[in-house]
Amino acid sequence: MKEMVRYGVTLSLICGIAAASLAAVNLMTKSRIIAQAQAEEGTALKDVLPQATRFEPVKKDGETLYYKAFDAQGNWTAVAFTADQKGYSSVIQTMAGMSRDGVISAIKVLSQNETPGLGSGVTSPDFCGQFSGKAIDGLAEVSAITGATISSKAVIDSVKNKAQEIKELIRNEG
Repeated sequence: MKEMVRYGVTLSLICGIAAASLAAVNLMTKSRIIAQAQAEEGTALKDVLPQATRFEPVKKDGETLYYKAFDAQGNWTAVAFTADQKGYSSVIQTMAGMSRDGVISAIKVLSQNETPGLGSGVTSPDFCGQFSGKAIDGLAEVSAITGATISSKAVIDSVKNKAQEIKELIRNEG
């Protein structure tokens, strides 16, 4: 009986030390993780709307709905937004750029954990490049990746649905 108590105390001590170590590491790295995420978001914004010189987030209830993109003269020319949807094995998050009249300029897959060699092909330039210059209604013409139909459809549908939602919001905004 004494031996079981000793094992229990030892295990509790090890778990306590491990939990404290994880909490300390999380506390020390949290600001760097946030800064890295913001830098990646800024890079993605420039990737999908390279002509924009400034981005301004449009928020509702503390959540960023989309970003207004401004040209060098300060004119609001386009929007960028994130769209996500469940693929075959993970949620696929995509950044898309769109003109104010609903034409997609480019997309970039921000995160995915799809099957390597199949679903992960949604990050390829061949797939993502199909979105450039297509109106929202024209996204049905984007060809899915053979063997990765679910992942491809998740990207296509998420961008199409979010683009329609954002287009409606900016139409009301004027």
